[in-house]
Amino acid sequence: HLPQDPLISLLPEEDNERKLNYNPPAQKSLQEIQEMDKDDESLVKYKQTLLGPEAKNTDLSGPNVRVTRLALLCDDAPEPITMDLTGTALEEKSFTLQEGVKYRLKVYFKVGWIKSIFLYHLFCILPLPPESSMVCMMGSYGPRAEEQEFLCPADETPKGLMSRGQYQIKSCFVDDDKNAYLSWGWNINISKEWN
Repeated sequence: HLPQDPLISLLPEEDNERKLNYNPPAQKSLQEIQEMDKDDESLVKYKQTLLGPEAKNTDLSGPNVRVTRLALLCDDAPEPITMDLTGTALEEKSFTLQEGVKYRLKVYFKVGWIKSIFLYHLFCILPLPPESSMVCMMGSYGPRAEEQEFLCPADETPKGLMSRGQYQIKSCFVDDDKNAYLSWGWNINISKEWN
């Protein structure tokens, strides 16, 4: 079981009626799921569509979700902005963005088990207290040997003299069971020009 991250408190609470009426099925291994209902041709095809042909070759050791990198996509940026999120590369990073530009975040990850994944961001304008937060439901993903990706909805950097400066961001990848797979801090500097 993974440790809980403080950002999980940002997750919207499930209403009590939904909690009471849902009993999750017992957890089964990928092999058990693939072996079930072998006589039902339509179910076998459905599972192959859902899991993909490479599910048999997926490495199920280690965490269910491995987040590998994050890219900040902006048509106006002079160069690609990417962040390696693996191993020792995961240190606090700073990026400079021009004020008032549209951007999108692209998340690259690997899934070893069927999971619904959320991406949380807590934005702070230093040295003020937390300003805002964002929760992005990335969807449910089946196991794949290759890296998968998710493109977050478009957003715009703040604009104006008062919005320039450093924004400290705390990000966290969480599944629908509220297990945190990766949590890290990074900074965005909003400036008048790209410099």
